[in-house]
Amino acid sequence: MGRVFAYCRVSTADQTTANQLHEITAAGFAVEAHRAIEEVISGSVEAKQRKGWNRLIERLESGDVLVVTKLDRLGRNAMDVRSTVEDLAGKGIRVHCLALGGVDLTSPAGKMTMQVISAVAEFERDLLIERTQSGLARAKADGTKLGRPVAIETRASVQELKEQKFSQSQVAAKLGISLPTVKRHWKIKEY
Repeated sequence: MGRVFAYCRVSTADQTTANQLHEITAAGFAVEAHRAIEEVISGSVEAKQRKGWNRLIERLESGDVLVVTKLDRLGRNAMDVRSTVEDLAGKGIRVHCLALGGVDLTSPAGKMTMQVISAVAEFERDLLIERTQSGLARAKADGTKLGRPVAIETRASVQELKEQKFSQSQVAAKLGISLPTVKRHWKIKEY
């Protein structure tokens, strides 16, 4: 077995990676301290966009083993997780997930597990889209106006300052709002 690395991630600063490191060592993986990458970042951020993850990737070599406690440490999006595992497998790096019985996700059994997880994730995503579309259609049929509510006071203030010949930047500064907000209300006069 090559060198063993651990990737431990939490979403918020008030959480700790200590439990993840403990689980990994309790499962029998000897991870030297400098090979344990700990990161505080949302799982919704793609792995390739994470600083800690990129530091880890630079250090991993063919024959190394990466251990995570759960798949969601790699990402919340099944497609991102699958892509990440495939990239690592292509570099000769094995990925073990403790929550899946410590299975090596780059092995034949691990690949099958990943395919099942991907299929379930795709099914759940399709159901979510279907429910969302049904809800939107029902709301439209009931006459509900969809979209962002109009900020009537903001629009009126922007229009008033525009008529006084203030520039968009001046209006933003005077009202304490962003320039994009001013631009959104600049051309529309209806309240």
